[in-house]
Amino acid sequence: MSNSKINYDGRTFIAKENSENGEVGEATEFSYHQEDSVFWAEYSGGEVVRGHLIGTAADNGTLDFHYQHLNEDGEIRIGKCHSVPRKTDNGRLVMDENWQWLNGDKSTGTSVVIEK
Repeated sequence: MSNSKINYDGRTFIAKENSENGEVGEATEFSYHQEDSVFWAEYSGGEVVRGHLIGTAADNGTLDFHYQHLNEDGEIRIGKCHSVPRKTDNGRLVMDENWQWLNGDKSTGTSVVIEK
């Protein structure tokens, strides 16, 4: 990423790729917010009824956050994620993510979300 600081406030993302053990997909939309280094988001769609992210944004644009959501089966799922930004040729942000469930099987996975 370049030296210009990223502000995530007001950006919208959708999931483009996810590990098989993940629950977000292309029907899941994320609404990002940021104030100083505090980052949060709401998300829903696909298997996710409603979810929330909360964490921190580093000066280089990386995000470290915890997530929780209610899925279509009525289960509350929680986890943690490290997300690294890159830009597409047309200037949209793409986030490469490494995550882990903190309940259930506690498995890990990777996902890619892209700015709408």
